[in-house]
Amino acid sequence: MSWWVWTLLILAALLLLLFVIIFITKLTITISLYHGNDNDHFKVMLRAWYGILKYTIDIPMVKVDDDGPNIVLEEKKKAGDAGSSGKEKEDKKKVTPSEFMNSLKDTKTLLVHVRSLHRIIRHFMKKVKMDDVIWHTKIGTGDAATTGSFTGAIWGLKGSIISLMSGYIRLQSMPDLQVVPDFQQAIIQTRFSCIIQFRIGNAILVGFKILRFWRGGKATFKTTPLSTLSGEKHSV
Repeated sequence: MSWWVWTLLILAALLLLLFVIIFITKLTITISLYHGNDNDHFKVMLRAWYGILKYTIDIPMVKVDDDGPNIVLEEKKKAGDAGSSGKEKEDKKKVTPSEFMNSLKDTKTLLVHVRSLHRIIRHFMKKVKMDDVIWHTKIGTGDAATTGSFTGAIWGLKGSIISLMSGYIRLQSMPDLQVVPDFQQAIIQTRFSCIIQFRIGNAILVGFKILRFWRGGKATFKTTPLSTLSGEKHSV
């Protein structure tokens, strides 16, 4: 065989090897959320290959826009963890009520156009592992009786949510749940963190299954990035 045939075979083998490596790679997502009265902070860190690849999304500010019923997010993205010296990209985004409604409409569109979407998602979620779940809440209303009632209600809500999650995701350890009543002041603080892990190949299979079980012709999506599938231009 000539040299260019060998070159094509080697390139094909390398591409196949790269696809296999990506397919079996485990993606670890660390989520950290804090809410305290008017102070909010949300951070997501993605890791692969035992931490060789890292990407951090940090949202230190979430507030209601003064000009209308919009949510303003200050977003910081960088390769590496939060303390690394990598180049950081800052951005501010507004989430409007119309964008939220478009997200709901796109979800409904997917349910209409993909057969057994719930089964596809449920099958994927069964392969997702969740560990180190920490959910601490401090609640106070300024009144002892109502504080006690809210404390009991929050305990029940947390128990229901964890029970629902365990039906979809593989919990690796018992969640650390706390609800601390504060009878002296009106306050609400919540800290939530967890580690989620799954193979990238399982997420790729979800995309293939959605295409396989697609029905009903072309769909119209309004939100990014789904709008690119329907050829719609999404304004930012």
